[in-house]
Amino acid sequence: KQSDAHSGSRGEVSPDVYDRIVASISGQYDPVHGGFGDAPKFPTPHNYYFLLRRWLRTGDERALKMVEESLRAMRRGGVFDHVGFGFHRYATDAAWRVPHFEKMLYDQALLATAYVEAYQATGDQRYEEVAREVFTYVLRDMTSPEGAFYAAEDADSEGVEGKFYLWTEGEIREALADDEARLIIDVFNVEAEGNFAQAAGEPNGANVLYMDRPLSEVAAERGVAEDELRGRLEAARKKLFRAREGRVRPGRDDKILTDWNGLMVAALAKGARAFDEPAYADAAARAADFILANVRDGDGRLYHRHRDGEAAVAGFLDDYAFLTWGLLELYEATFDVRYLKAALELARTTVDLFWDERNGGFFYAAAGAEGLIVRRKEVYDGAVPSGNAVAALNFLRLARLTGDTSWEEKAAATTRAFSGTVAKAPASFTFMMTALEFALGPSREVVVVGDPAADDTREMLRALGGAYVPGAVVVFRPAGDDEPEIVELAEYTRGLSQVSGRATAYVCERFSCRAPTNDVREMLASLGVEGDPSP
Repeated sequence: KQSDAHSGSRGEVSPDVYDRIVASISGQYDPVHGGFGDAPKFPTPHNYYFLLRRWLRTGDERALKMVEESLRAMRRGGVFDHVGFGFHRYATDAAWRVPHFEKMLYDQALLATAYVEAYQATGDQRYEEVAREVFTYVLRDMTSPEGAFYAAEDADSEGVEGKFYLWTEGEIREALADDEARLIIDVFNVEAEGNFAQAAGEPNGANVLYMDRPLSEVAAERGVAEDELRGRLEAARKKLFRAREGRVRPGRDDKILTDWNGLMVAALAKGARAFDEPAYADAAARAADFILANVRDGDGRLYHRHRDGEAAVAGFLDDYAFLTWGLLELYEATFDVRYLKAALELARTTVDLFWDERNGGFFYAAAGAEGLIVRRKEVYDGAVPSGNAVAALNFLRLARLTGDTSWEEKAAATTRAFSGTVAKAPASFTFMMTALEFALGPSREVVVVGDPAADDTREMLRALGGAYVPGAVVVFRPAGDDEPEIVELAEYTRGLSQVSGRATAYVCERFSCRAPTNDVREMLASLGVEGDPSP
């Protein structure tokens, strides 16, 4: 007989918790190298989501500084693959220089999301570039023929950790022209004796490529424009990439995991909106369609993994919560109503299978799951956010998207179930705090009514996608249709129509809408966004 393991105490999270979590995170922050804590150093992207939201709410520049310095330091460090792109699992040192070379799908997804949000918040195109690089890696090396995403790439090849990624000075000189080789050796700290030695070993000539200062400083020192230097580095990088492709690759874990695919769908869809890049939405849709068609049983219940044509292992809370997150982002990237419908179906099944009727919150495994003696409940953020926290934010967004406030009530019950646990050490639960930030409000519904093929509609949607408004959801109602499909799911959109035959935005708070506007700047100002709306 199964027993239920309840972690958490019921109640409300007090307002001072938000200040305490920022203070706690600040205490762990590394002001020299960015990131949190000492070696080994992990990316912890959910910390950045929370800090960006606190900066937006309070204007706390310290919160934004921690995010920006960390994201830039990770991109410069050896934890980033400067030749083929993508992030390694973590750094073995405090300065992000020496990675554990494994690459995980969930790291690519969660970090790409952090860089997308940083771009939306600041407009700094450097963050867009990093997110695009991560997407390039995933779509090139981690995508199955059917469009779903593989789980990981190993650290080792030919029995040696990092061999695929490491370079000797001689290998660089062999792959590049003399001037290119000198540039790479200088910018990426390549040493003749090597800068990488395994576990107390002697240097063997192997080098991790990393930068120890911003490219702008290198360009100024060399007396060249930063864009010119960037172009030269990119030309050399492509040659190194071609040379590296001749090596034996690390092994690849080709399982398709539902939860991690959900995270990657969310990241790509968010990138599609922020960068006005339909190819990312297409890739996200292919993966979501594959999971929905092939990794569910006849009753619509998810399996956890798919490999070699077989779906197996009953889905866990994370599978449902993370895929729902991806579907919500995909709806707002494409406004294809079937993804919102699928998100609602999964949310209902999540409640049916995992909800704790006695204490609130969600169990990790479904009732009756094979082989389980104790059903545990998790809210702590580890390498990925907790399923409970993601489910809570999903439900809050569903409430705003559909107008069905019962989802909001379920989210509130979830956060109450863990409030005592969260209050004791809030810095360990930053994604739950992100959900609470949304609940704190004001959250807004933006309904755009227009012709999806018209330039003014595209301009309005593009402006919303590029803006940093984490407390808003966007619903699209096509003009000229008296009973569009979205009305079935979001009744509050029924009476909304175009004004003056042009794309029209209704900015609403708890379904009470301001006067409609055709003006993009006015729409953004209603959301607290000022400045030029053009991308």
